[in-house]
Amino acid sequence: MALAGHTGDTATALAALHDESPAVRATALGALSRLGVLEPGDLESAMRDTAAEVRSRAAELSVAGDAAAVTSLVSLLDDPAAPVVEAACFALGEIGSAAGAAVPRLSSVAAEHREPLLREAAVAALGSIGDPAGLPAILRATSDKPAVRRRAVLALAPFSGDDVDAALNRAREDRDWQVRQAAEDLTGR
Repeated sequence: MALAGHTGDTATALAALHDESPAVRATALGALSRLGVLEPGDLESAMRDTAAEVRSRAAELSVAGDAAAVTSLVSLLDDPAAPVVEAACFALGEIGSAAGAAVPRLSSVAAEHREPLLREAAVAALGSIGDPAGLPAILRATSDKPAVRRRAVLALAPFSGDDVDAALNRAREDRDWQVRQAAEDLTGR
């Protein structure tokens, strides 16, 4: 199946989208993407697949998405499978400022999700998007677990202001050396 994407075999890749194996369906998405023929409708269908690995792969491949893709990715932030949520956060961050509509939901994930890895992924996406509406969630995350705090400090890079300066100054005194290092790198101290 993966060879179809390298050999120009579009028909095989398209047929594999309907295979009973989730791994084959996920690989088919990658093959179609490599061939440059992955359609938005294929991604939309894959984001509703019963298998988490297919939904996750569809999210990863949505990084060049339009407003419809952003809407679908936002819906994946409620997925029960952590890898799907993480992939959706990644894709929204890669889309960047065009994913501004996702900021409220990403902010909720950053503040409320029970999984620290997913809070961290949401904070990273908010930093990449750079929308001021996401700043409060990033600032809150500077008080989370160490990995989330590190990511939050880095996510402050596109922002400025007294609140940002205060958060960076606190981070320079953090008990985690990587948080301190990230803050020092951003402040130049």
